[in-house]
Amino acid sequence: MCYDFSALQQVARRTVSTSARRPVENKVPQNQKLFQEDNGIPVHLKGGTSDALLYRATMALTVVGVGYVVYELVKAAFPQKKN
Repeated sequence: MCYDFSALQQVARRTVSTSARRPVENKVPQNQKLFQEDNGIPVHLKGGTSDALLYRATMALTVVGVGYVVYELVKAAFPQKKN
């Protein structure tokens, strides 16, 4: 058991230390400039089309959920009469 664990550690260490790393471009300054720009767009929509779609989908689900809650409350408040 102990031998298996030490072998696993060696394999993991070798895999991590010898793997090729891709150079990653730092996009933080570009994003800071985009989000700090004063162009009248709310910050939650400055990400573009995907942000607008996510916002609209969230609002639609919220409206549907509130409608369903109101429906269930009305149904519970006025139960059907038994014949």
